[in-house]
Amino acid sequence: MRAAFVWLALLVAIPGQAAAQAYQCRIPTGPISVPTVQQNEPARRVPITGYTLSLTWSPEYCRGRENRAADSLQCSGHGGRFGFVAHGLWPEGRGSNWPQWCPAARALTSRELARNLCMTPSAGLLANEWAKHGACMAQRPETYFHTQRALWNSLRWPDFDRLSRDDTLTVGAIRQAFADANPRWRPADVGVGVNERGWLTELRLCYNASLRPVACDVRRKGPRDSSGVTIWRGL
Repeated sequence: MRAAFVWLALLVAIPGQAAAQAYQCRIPTGPISVPTVQQNEPARRVPITGYTLSLTWSPEYCRGRENRAADSLQCSGHGGRFGFVAHGLWPEGRGSNWPQWCPAARALTSRELARNLCMTPSAGLLANEWAKHGACMAQRPETYFHTQRALWNSLRWPDFDRLSRDDTLTVGAIRQAFADANPRWRPADVGVGVNERGWLTELRLCYNASLRPVACDVRRKGPRDSSGVTIWRGL
């Protein structure tokens, strides 16, 4: 991972990058309980060949979840208003055989949860991502989330409000808009998630083993460029 962390250091040093995609974010005061995570799939320790940074489009995710207790921070409006949020940084393997549920050397702390809530406004999701994915990448949760924050903070964001008003919007236009805002990225490096109703749900940013952008494989790519897509603003 040394080459990957050198690249991360360069990303963090770049001036003028967007710091976050939260429209607003209010972290709860007081200690945050660390949720218990139940392993629900077999553990796999296999070589890491690359990474995916999965980004959820919060307005679509929160549609119908505004009063759900488990999603209160992200969706109720009391914790802020969010655009894209980080679902997680996932290590990839060969094909569908990726690392997961590796034994964790260190436990996630309340302090580390609080540090990342504006990036991922769900204590339950943060705990799950460390247990399922992060422990296969790092010995300490602080190292895993530092890596994820460095990638997150290096990103510039297209004007998704403007894109959402385009009645002829396509998946390819979203990929191109992201690449235009982030010169190190090509449209081929950006996976797009769309639900069965045709609404944008996520971006999947594909990295090689050194954490540099790389073309997404078929599994992560999503619909073809010509596919139509709609963006729910939720505001």
